Amino acid sequence: MNASLYLCGFLQFYMSILTPNPTSDLIWQAAWQSNTFRWKFCLGLIATITLLFTFPGFFQTIESHSGPVLNDWVLNQLPPTDVSLGIFLTIWATALLLVIRARYSPAVFMMFIYGYIVVSLSRMLSINLVPLDPPVGLIPLIDPISNAFYGKTYITKDLFYSGHTSSIFLMFLCLRRWWDRLFALIGSLVVGSLLLVQHVHYTVDVLGAFVFTYPLYWLAKRFALSGWDNVEKREN
Repeated sequence: MNASLYLCGFLQFYMSILTPNPTSDLIWQAAWQSNTFRWKFCLGLIATITLLFTFPGFFQTIESHSGPVLNDWVLNQLPPTDVSLGIFLTIWATALLLVIRARYSPAVFMMFIYGYIVVSLSRMLSINLVPLDPPVGLIPLIDPISNAFYGKTYITKDLFYSGHTSSIFLMFLCLRRWWDRLFALIGSLVVGSLLLVQHVHYTVDVLGAFVFTYPLYWLAKRFALSGWDNVEKREN
């Protein structure tokens, strides 16, 4: 129920941003004239919504898995500290920026949607293949938006690789403007670091997010933009 409410709220918020704007409306209208864009747009939304509704069951299931507790040198040097607010604000400020930019760019929207799908499926696979028990000293991360999709129980074993880090790094990869990308890149590094400070993830989880997300983004981008991406360039 919480997941559906947050999803509906996000869609309503996104639609509220879609107020008439001559430049961006022309770009979206031109993109919508492409059959390829239309079916990829619809497929991406359906796949994303389906994925979000599978998350609670998946994450509750992995909590029953067990794995080793890693001896992480970096975490051993960091006393656990609750920095949930900093992580929350950094990620969702970047997400808001992405939503605003996607209002003016169908390409940004499509790259993120398909990037998110591919990265999420990859994480579901890697979490199952590399089961880990949570780090010593873990402090639960308070993120009411993300946690809404995890189910009723707080999840501690969605470890390799970090979903928070991969999500904000994916935003960096999808954004086009120089200052936007700099903001998101710094945010990615800040979030990855704060997750370690809070002992939510191991170092390998955070580093793995950067390593895996980059090639998966390029794979998703090739599919998301092929067959119609010249539309946006022509309108600009």
